[in-house]
This record gives sequence, structure tokens and C-alpha cells, in this order.
Amino acid sequence: MDKKAELKEKRKKIVAGLEKTYQKLVEFKRYKKSPLIIAKNGEILEIAPEKILPTTPYITNS
Repeated sequence: MDKKAELKEKRKKIVAGLEKTYQKLVEFKRYKKSPLIIAKNGEILEIAPEKILPTTPYITNS
């Protein structure tokens, strides 16, 4: 396996791990009934647990 293919495979695994972590975070926030705090366009926002999407796709440019 060449270096480029190896890096691509590692990237896939990292993204899958991040997506799984996000799902667990959403489950936890719903269980605790606490808002998710995010920064968007330089503003700090609070999202109610009922309005948090259970999954979010990671968009790549490649």
C-alpha cells in the first residue's frame, strides 16, 4: 500500500470516529436535557437538545 492510500484510509477511520463521537454527544445532551453550545460565524449559539440533528455528514473536498 502506498503512502497516499494509507493516508486516505487513516482519514476515513478518523472521520468515522468523529461521526461516532458526535452521535454519542447528541445522545448525552438529550439524556441530560442540556443545550449544545457551538460557535458559528464568530457567534456563540445554544441549541436545544430537541433540535440537535442526530447525525451530521462530514463533507470532503476530495
